Amino acid sequence: MKKLMIIALLFSASMALAQDSTSTKQAKKSKDEVTMQGCVSMSNGDYVLMKTDPGVSYELQATGKTHLRHYLGREVEVTAHEEPTLSLSSDALNKVGSAAPLTLTIISIKTIDPRCPNN
Repeated sequence: MKKLMIIALLFSASMALAQDSTSTKQAKKSKDEVTMQGCVSMSNGDYVLMKTDPGVSYELQATGKTHLRHYLGREVEVTAHEEPTLSLSSDALNKVGSAAPLTLTIISIKTIDPRCPNN
């Protein structure tokens, strides 16, 4: 009986540690993940997400089978990994008035409205 209780105690302790490490990994994974809405447009050959607040834009980076041309001119909701934009060239500075300081690497994208509110 004593052995059974010790085994049960060790098993539940190991399960608690496993759950704790899993939740820590998930928190680290989703730390740079954001969800935002805006309109997809093009500037200097790059796709950008224009937030409804004037002057706020993000460079979009598609992954996998995502084709951003399908979302051009549409209002969308994007879930993405957020990271600093690497390019600070004069081309980047000409985009929508200033360089987009962040790049959104898309995890998922969905259309909210087939037309942007300003179009």
